[in-house]
Amino acid sequence: MSQDSAPDHQFINTVETVELFPLSLTNDLDTLDSSSPETGRPRIFITGASGCIGHYILELLVQTNRYELFLLLRHPEKLRLPVQDNPQVHILLGGLGDSDQYADLLATMDMAILTAAAWGGEPDYVHKTNVDDNLHLLSRLDPQRCQQVIYFSTASILNQQSQPLPEAGQLGTEYIRSKYNCHQRLPELAIYDKITTVFPTLVFGGDKDKPYSFISAGLQDVTKWIGLIRFFKADAGFHFAHAQDIATVVNYLLEHPSQVGYREFVLGNPPLSADQAVQQTCDYLGKRIWFQIPLYFWLADVLITLFRVQMAPWDYFCLQYRHFVYKGTVNPATFAMEPYCSTMADLFRVHGITEG
Repeated sequence: MSQDSAPDHQFINTVETVELFPLSLTNDLDTLDSSSPETGRPRIFITGASGCIGHYILELLVQTNRYELFLLLRHPEKLRLPVQDNPQVHILLGGLGDSDQYADLLATMDMAILTAAAWGGEPDYVHKTNVDDNLHLLSRLDPQRCQQVIYFSTASILNQQSQPLPEAGQLGTEYIRSKYNCHQRLPELAIYDKITTVFPTLVFGGDKDKPYSFISAGLQDVTKWIGLIRFFKADAGFHFAHAQDIATVVNYLLEHPSQVGYREFVLGNPPLSADQAVQQTCDYLGKRIWFQIPLYFWLADVLITLFRVQMAPWDYFCLQYRHFVYKGTVNPATFAMEPYCSTMADLFRVHGITEG
């Protein structure tokens, strides 16, 4: 989700859900920025609620009925959940760069969940949004009041020991470099000890009430190509996480704030090799694997050189690195909860792909 500058701030008590609900604007922000909330509920400030992960988090928090939720949204019309009649959900019109307009309100927050990011665009814009604007917003929170901040980074900036990967800061896309830089600067903040950084791996999710993640949108294509893919072997590995499971973990972390200061979690199911993923996919779709041809990566290097294929530095690094697996990943099962989606079969099932 990218963030642009927004018009003069307004407070919205009624949310427009796609095609169904009218948008009603009110101007009661001044009545909600006192340090003693009338509701007595913990206040949570959320960015990126209109994105895939944000929808799942918002839905779960609304279902718990424990919090007063403040959503910073540049395009409220993208929010698909029917929360227009919920008095505990408030929309603040604006992007990440508009936090100064809500400085007094931010100082009254008990928690914050920051999922919004700029995925692409001009380098200066991506850096400003993902680094400067996020850090500035975090600086507006009161460390004496705010109990916890859950900040969303990306597992792409980590090595296999779940430590910062220098190549991500040097070779990564604008998005990845900005996430790396923001992570490196978190210790500068007064709120640092209250921050929980989460690093999602490959994120699936989306349904009729929620936008699909980028990778889920292409899942149907796997069924078209698996007839060919099944005959190849590749030396690679990865994790994945469904947005519903990410929301479950986030809710658990909200209920169990850190007792030791800053902490980090990589979000994902146990690692899968590329061959395991192909086998599980074939098992679900009823496709038999008769033989497999190894894909040698030295051959890829030869072909890249021979045909003068132009690859971005980060793409070439990923081709060489291959095993994007991490130490100590967590998912609902880590905290004795039932996962929503832990296998490839689960992924296909929840995305409506029928079993073969």
